[in-house]
Formats: sequence, structure tokens, C-alpha cells
Amino acid sequence: MAALPLFIEMWQQLQSNIFLLPLLLLSAYILFSLTRSSSSGKNYKLPPSPPTLPLIGNLHQLGKFPHRSLRDLSKKYGDIMLMHFGKLPTLVVSSAELAKDMMKNQDIGFSGRPQTTAATILFFDGYNVAFAPYGEYWRKARKVVVLELLSLKRVQQFQYARVEECAELVSKIRKASASTNGVPINLGPLLVSTSNNIICRCVLGQKFEDKEDNWFENVIKELMVQMMTFSFGDFYPSLKWVDRARGYIARLKSIRREFDGFYDKLIDEHKAAQKDGKPRKKDIVDLLLDLEKDGSLDFEFNVKALMQDMFVGGSDTSWTSMLWLMSELSQNPRVMKKVQEEVRRVAGKRGYVDESDIKEMKYLSCVITENLRLHPPAPLLLPRETTADVKLGGYDIPAKTQVFVNAFAIQTDPRVWDKPEEFRPERFEENSIGLVGQEFELLPFGGGRRVCPGLAFAVASAEYVLANLLFWFDWKLPRDGSKLAETLNMTEVFGLTVHKKTPLYLIPTSYTP
Repeated sequence: MAALPLFIEMWQQLQSNIFLLPLLLLSAYILFSLTRSSSSGKNYKLPPSPPTLPLIGNLHQLGKFPHRSLRDLSKKYGDIMLMHFGKLPTLVVSSAELAKDMMKNQDIGFSGRPQTTAATILFFDGYNVAFAPYGEYWRKARKVVVLELLSLKRVQQFQYARVEECAELVSKIRKASASTNGVPINLGPLLVSTSNNIICRCVLGQKFEDKEDNWFENVIKELMVQMMTFSFGDFYPSLKWVDRARGYIARLKSIRREFDGFYDKLIDEHKAAQKDGKPRKKDIVDLLLDLEKDGSLDFEFNVKALMQDMFVGGSDTSWTSMLWLMSELSQNPRVMKKVQEEVRRVAGKRGYVDESDIKEMKYLSCVITENLRLHPPAPLLLPRETTADVKLGGYDIPAKTQVFVNAFAIQTDPRVWDKPEEFRPERFEENSIGLVGQEFELLPFGGGRRVCPGLAFAVASAEYVLANLLFWFDWKLPRDGSKLAETLNMTEVFGLTVHKKTPLYLIPTSYTP
């Protein structure tokens, strides 16, 4: 899924091994020559392509921030480009019009998912939703997730986790601000803990922080690292042996065994608790076991694979988005003041934030939407794959072509957005564009059949946490906030999700309603 930055990592690995590099270059050259001489012979009208180099294709054009580099390339070569990463042809789509045609009018033809080495092993052989190939299993598994696990009704039932974890977050910040007497706090770790506790309680019935020796946090981090590690076999199929030789496959299988053991223990605990018959709040593991037991489904699903989706899909994106939003508010005091006044006006009737009040916080919704426009968690949406020969933008797209939709390019397109680089939530007071992927100018959660099924869960958590942060505290940057706001470091780090490179330190002051 994170194909683009992996090539940089690949070259670092190659350059550090003087024995492996010549052998791989020779193998790849032979492969490249054979591939060129044995083309299918079809007379395709292909999209324009930036210049490629032998063996590496367009690696040299990606840079540290592929979503930005690809946006710049699209200005020269067009909204639809065909690029090459190793042996893998990759289509890059950079306009709302083309994204709509692809995800709405021709969605089936673009609903495949490339089967990468890491995703196949770490996500239980593709029996999940995020990385499963398009087909009958994927359709049925997704239906279970959308209707049974993450429906709007189910998200509302998980309100208790959001309320309790947010109360703990507010308490931690109060204690920190009282004990440090105006010393800035690092907001990032607090948001990580809160968002992951919410996810863990909803999925497992346990807190993220309950795990001994930080095992859970460490294994999730290791999974993320391996998902970002370059797989030679994914881009040069004849070089799969390299992944085994360097121990990459062994590392993936080791991580999977750890998750296997962890999930086996959790499932056994849940089954035992169900037999006890004591009243308890049902979590997602309970719901999956109930579905498995009652036999109401006409297919066999993998409980562990669906659990894995919940963790990896939500553990990184939620807190990252909230941190970006607080960063934007910190350097936009006008917006901070306006949204804070709204939150306190609405919630002030009770003296605390109740989830039922959120729907009245229209400007808060605009602020969250504008943040996701400028900082989509995955600026290059999870790659798709064409399931057959298709046409897009007047060009032929062969089957098995990997497809990236550059959501960042679309969401900062000056043809669609006025002053697109500015953080201006008011733009969403003026139009009806929402987050659900129906208007293809805004795609932070994707669109079409492959739209993120966790959208409602993610938005509910973000709205409630942010409303509480804005209600209970005034926030300012260290020292002269108005001066520092002009130079607040907003540098990105590209990965599975795009993080803020530097920590966000803010000074909270408690507010009394």
C-alpha cells in the first residue's frame, strides 16, 4: 500500500550491500530486457508518462513527499499519468472529474486491490476488508463491517468509550497544566493514548494502556515498519527470492504469529466471558463471535483478519488528524477563537460537552473538514488495481494496472478550491461538500465501493475529543504565540499516514464554564 516511499528505502538497502547490489542489477536488467521483448502486442493508447530510467522507472521523480511530487508532475503531464515502479505499471489520477469517472461510473473495473507481500501475510491471507481482492468474499465481509460492526447505530453504542476516555484526557491535561505552571505540554502522546484507548475498548473491551510492557504498542509499530519496508517480489516478481534471503518474509511471519497468539488469547477470554453470562458491554470481538456462532451468514469469515483491520485502520489515522488540526488552530487564532466560542456557546447550556450537542456545532464540523482537506491521513489513497482492460480520460488502461488517486492533489486543486493552500473552514459554510466520498473534490476517506467503512467511527471520535479540548482549555503556543504562529513547523513525514514531523507543544489553561 505504501509503494511510493519504499523505493527510497530499497536503494538505501541496496547501497549498503556491495555483494547484493551487482547481482540484483544484473537480474533486473535481464528481466527488463525480456519484458520489453515479450510485450503483449496490444495497441494501447496509454496515458502520458514522465521520462523513465531503466530498471527503476520513475523512482528518481518521487522525492521525500510523493503526494506533492506527483501533484507537481501532474501539472506538466496531465491529470492522468502512467508511471512505472520497477516492473509495475502505475496509473496516477489527480483530478476530481477523473476520480468520479473511476470510482462512480466505472467502479467495478477499478475495485481491485494489489496483493502485496506484507498485506497478504500480516492481514491473514487477504481475508480482511482493506486489502482483500475484489470479489464475493470482499463484498460479504465489507457488508458485515458496514452493517454489523461500524454502522451509525453501533458507533453510537460505543459512546461510553469516547466519553470515559475523553474525561481521562481532560483530567491528565488539567493535572499537567497545574503541576507545570505554564510549561508547554506535548499534545501528541496524549492524543495517541486517547485515540488508541477508544479503539481498543470498542474492539477488545480493554484499554490500550492495559497491555503489559508496551507489547501491544510495540507490535503495532513493528507492523507499520514492515508495511513500509520494500518488497522486491512486489515490484520484480522474479526477485521474490531476495525477500526470503534477507529475512523479510521471516520477519513478517514472526509478527503474524505474535498477533495470532494475542488474538487467540483474546478470543478465548471473550468466549469464557460469554459463558459466564454476566452483563457486560459488547465489543467488536463479541459481535464477531456472535455472528460466527449463530450461523446467520452464508460465508465463513476470518475473525482475526477483521480485528486487524480495526487496529491498523484506526490506530494511526485518528490521532494524526487531531494533531494536525490543533496545529492549524494554533497558527490561526481567528479560527481558534471562532470555533471555541461556538463549542462553549452550545455546550455551555449543560456545562460540559454531550455528544448530542455535536450536531449543533456547525463550524466545528467545517474546521474538521477543512483539516482533512489540507491533511488527508493518506494523501495517496490505498492503491487500487484494474480488474479488466478499461478506459479512463480517453486512454486505455490495461488490466492489473496499479492505480493511485492523489487525494492531496485533488483537494488542493486551484481549479476547484479558492486559495487552496489556506486553512479557511468558512469555505465549507458556502458549499455542501461532505466527507462521505460522494463529491469527488474531497476524498480523505476514499470513495466508491472502496470508501473507508470506518468513516463514521473516526469522525465521531474526532468531533468529541476536539470539542472537549476546545471547551475545557484555552490553548496558546509557547512564548509569544502570535509570533511563533507564523513559523510553526508544519513539515510532513510521509508514510502509511502523513505525520507532523515535529512535536506540538502547547500551553493549556483550564476554562471554568
